[in-house]
Order: sequence, then C-alpha cells, then structure tokens
Amino acid sequence: MTELCSLYSGSSGNCIYVGNDDSAILIDAGVSGNRILTALNTAGKDISRIKAVFVSHEHGDHIKGAGIISRKLGIPIYANRLTWLNMRNQIGKIAPEMQQAIEYDGDTVHIGSLEIQAFSTPHDAADPQFYSVYDKDTKVTVCTDIGHIEEALYDKIKGSDAVLLESNHDVGMLQCGPYPYHLKQRIIGELGHLSNDAAAENVLRLAGDGTKHFILGHLSKENNYPDIVRMTTETALARGGIDINGDISLEVASREGPGRTVCISHANH
Repeated sequence: MTELCSLYSGSSGNCIYVGNDDSAILIDAGVSGNRILTALNTAGKDISRIKAVFVSHEHGDHIKGAGIISRKLGIPIYANRLTWLNMRNQIGKIAPEMQQAIEYDGDTVHIGSLEIQAFSTPHDAADPQFYSVYDKDTKVTVCTDIGHIEEALYDKIKGSDAVLLESNHDVGMLQCGPYPYHLKQRIIGELGHLSNDAAAENVLRLAGDGTKHFILGHLSKENNYPDIVRMTTETALARGGIDINGDISLEVASREGPGRTVCISHANH
C-alpha cells in the first residue's frame, strides 16, 4: 500500500510524506525539525522508514528543516545542482555523502522499493522541480509552486493515482488584498503560483483521466481560505459530472499539521 500524507502545506511551510510498508521519503522540509518529527508522530508514521528528503527548490518554506532532519535521522538530501548551490548556506553543515544530486530533468532515484522521478516546473527559483513517486503499480505526484500547467507538464502528472496539487490563491482576494503591486504580479505570473481556478480546472481534467485522490495544498495565508478552495474545486467537478463522494476523494491540506493519509492499494487502486 502506498501512502500520501501532507504534514504541512502552505505559504508558511511545506513537508509531505510518501511511503509504503518498507520505505518512505519526505518531499520538502520547510518547517522546523521538531515540528516535522511531531507531525510524523501525530500522523502515526514510522520515522525509521524515512530514508531521504527530496527538495523541490530553495525557498525557505521548503528547506527550513531539511538540514536538521538530515542530521537527526542520518538521511540524505536530494536536490538538483542549482538548488544545492542556492540552499547549501541556508541549511547548515551536511556531510558530503548526505548531499545527493539529481542530475537532470526526468532523473530517477531509487529509495528502497520506491522510485522517485523529478521534473522541472515553472516557478521563480533557481531550478525548481516536482516529484512523482512510483511504488509497484501506483503513482503519486506532489506538485506545488507552479505558475502554470502547460501541456508537457500536465502529461507528466497524468496517470497518477493520487496528486497533491497547489491551489495557492483566490484571484479576487489577491487583487483586492494588501500585497504591493509587484508581488501580486509575481504570484499571478507564469513563474508564480497556481490559482484556485486553475487548480480546479486541472483537478477536473486529471479526474477525467483517471486520478482518484486529490489533496489541494500550498494555500496562501493572506489570499485564500480552505472553504473557497473546496467550493471552487467542487463547482468545477460538478460541472464536469464528477461525483466527489463516489468517483474521487478530495482533501484540502492544512498549514498547521498533518491531514488524512491517502492510502492506495496495489490490488484495487
């Protein structure tokens, strides 16, 4: 069985657990090490199964606790070359053998029985990426911090059994909110963050292509509310004839702690 659990997801910090019966990884570690360990215990996860941290990009809400977790658990950190160059001075001393490089877009890493594949994303970082995790016949994708989803990127997400997708902001709240103009333009730009409307349209499309489980995450603290995220997505799904109580499962990730674990059975997913 493959498990996907958001430990923290939002503009103030991100950490996602993906694992199975023998191995697990963390995707990003953007809150303190103690908070991550507390969340793992709260979610009932066996910390001894965690074998690596995979970093999507060097922004603080994705790397704050990466060095601490690596040192405490004695596990490597995986990131691409430009991300390493931009985060190395932010995460403390990491032993050379714990600094593992993802070599190229589409590179695959094996951690126990998990196969992790990295793909480039459009975001204003040095070389941002998202991850798909394969476990036998299942595929789980964690994809946040994306300004837009073009066709080539969609094709890499498609076919996932479960997706954690960014639903960062409500456009109206952002436009009317207190952020300065340049920051608003950054967020809504093609290298910024995915809006609720854009996320909802991609959820509808992915559901039509067979994805059964969705977690919507990386909500802005200032420009979004979980109820708006859910309402926007449910409206899009209803328009497409997708039954949220039968065809799919839909969760909105919390900024404050772990959510429900999505479990995907190999036999009947």
